[in-house]
Amino acid sequence: KALNTLHEEFFEENVKQLNLFVMGVGNVGAKFLTQVSQQKKYLKENLKLNIRVIGISNSRTMLFNESGIDLSKWEDSLAKGEKADKQKFFEKVNSLNYRNSIFVDNTASAEISETYNKYLGNSISVVTCNKIACSSKFNNYQELKRLAREYNAPFLFETNVGAGLPIIDTLKHLIASGDKILKIQAVLSGSLNFVFNYFNDETTFHDVVKQAQEEGYTEPDPKIDLSGVDVMRKILILARESGNQIEIEDIVNNPFLPKESLDTKNNEDFFASLVKHEGSFQAIYKKAKDADSKLKYVAQYEDGKASVGLQEIPKGHDFYNLEGSDNIVLFYTERYPNQPMIIKGAGAGADVTASGIFADIIRIGNF
Repeated sequence: KALNTLHEEFFEENVKQLNLFVMGVGNVGAKFLTQVSQQKKYLKENLKLNIRVIGISNSRTMLFNESGIDLSKWEDSLAKGEKADKQKFFEKVNSLNYRNSIFVDNTASAEISETYNKYLGNSISVVTCNKIACSSKFNNYQELKRLAREYNAPFLFETNVGAGLPIIDTLKHLIASGDKILKIQAVLSGSLNFVFNYFNDETTFHDVVKQAQEEGYTEPDPKIDLSGVDVMRKILILARESGNQIEIEDIVNNPFLPKESLDTKNNEDFFASLVKHEGSFQAIYKKAKDADSKLKYVAQYEDGKASVGLQEIPKGHDFYNLEGSDNIVLFYTERYPNQPMIIKGAGAGADVTASGIFADIIRIGNF
């Protein structure tokens, strides 16, 4: 690390080097590497940041190059890499001992999320779009935050809520400036907003959900989105970032899916159950339409209590005209008690999620 510092001081004209170790190069990970490659020159010239990707891994192989991996042909290089092993990946990152090392988790893996404490405890920053760690037991969430402070290793997870939207960062600034959160109301699922924006009496619920899955708005298992579990994790994270101790079991989930659909064990059975229960979905739509309302899947936190569920939203409400797969968050605070602070925009998709991860890395570079 001392040699790194001297090299930067004497040869890099005060350019700060960030050393990235990227786990997961699927949809989001691949977009992220493309963005890093495209912006490399801009960041060096304008922000005095030199981003170097030293390690990459998927579930099959992993690759390291201390000089920096050539991002124009990383796929071919990774295919010829050594067998993937999350423990060996960590050991390699730790042994290199670079200053400004950042572990980037683009997976949805519980196993990978369980390694964050090792990275943070060795002064290696963690940037993740994986919601599992921050929505795990409160003690684990708290411990990761403590390690980040103690070892001066930022732990950033902006993309856990709202993909690339600056929701968590805004919330942090509100709290740091002395404001207090009174209530949070939000539409936090791009996939569910997409589904209920396009579902009507001329479509079938099955077809709209299938379209959302094919266009990449849902998890590979769409039941994670439609059951409300994903939204529960997001409102839990916002509640915790607001300074509250809460567990996922404390959140009230008001499901709209029939029990038979929730109990399915694979996607084939799940989609078959949607066809079977089309009548109940049409009844939900008709009830909202007759009330001149739109269906939105809403998360709320107030007075220590959180809930998620489908709601009929009347005209004039901030949620009524929410388009496509957009997300929206209303922060009611002591400074914004009547007219809330509103953050709104694209809340799903690989490109915007990758840009949110990239933004977290730039935040670390600017620390």
